[in-house]
Amino acid sequence: MNGVHDMGGMDGFGKVEAEENEPPFHETWEGRVLAMQRAMGYAGAWHIDDSRYAQETLPARTYLAVSYYQRWELAMEKNLLLRGYVTEAELKAGHALGPTKPLPRKLSVETVQAGMTRNSFFRQQQGPARFKPGDRVRTRNINPLTHTRLPRYARDKVGTVELIHGCHAYPDSVATDRGDDPQWLYTVVFDGREIWGPDTDPTLTISIDAFEPYLEPA
Repeated sequence: MNGVHDMGGMDGFGKVEAEENEPPFHETWEGRVLAMQRAMGYAGAWHIDDSRYAQETLPARTYLAVSYYQRWELAMEKNLLLRGYVTEAELKAGHALGPTKPLPRKLSVETVQAGMTRNSFFRQQQGPARFKPGDRVRTRNINPLTHTRLPRYARDKVGTVELIHGCHAYPDSVATDRGDDPQWLYTVVFDGREIWGPDTDPTLTISIDAFEPYLEPA
């Protein structure tokens, strides 16, 4: 979706200031949010792309005003409500008000290491790859209303396939509960001028990872 989260190529957000000796968390609650998110992911309540999509659907004013882990927390609330794990009344009360929906599995002390290990998104190929390294491709000019990993600045642009990463779960399908729908994943390199125009540094190149449905022969 074309939300405010897709900031690539946008101006006006100020300089990124690196914080010297930055701690993992600035507030105790941030660590708790991370722990809850990883616990729900391990439990199979939702996938990482569901979390990303929930953040993307936050109102633009909210998305820009809150911090990184606040976005995580708000997205978690949305997924908990959407998937029937809590009610609005329970969120306000801060505790369960009745029988709860069971989780497929639960994170425990014994399984915390597994819970903190990211799953592989590699999937069995469903057919041959359409493209190979060296092929010239054009990204599709798509404007989906739901989650996509193809940024706006890289749409309808011509580049060259650099690498093939195999088949992976397709985020556009996963985030809308349509299953893994495995798709080939490529690294595509673009001349900087193709992306940013003729005034760009001529030595600049930009590489993105793009799923096969995002691409067509150039």
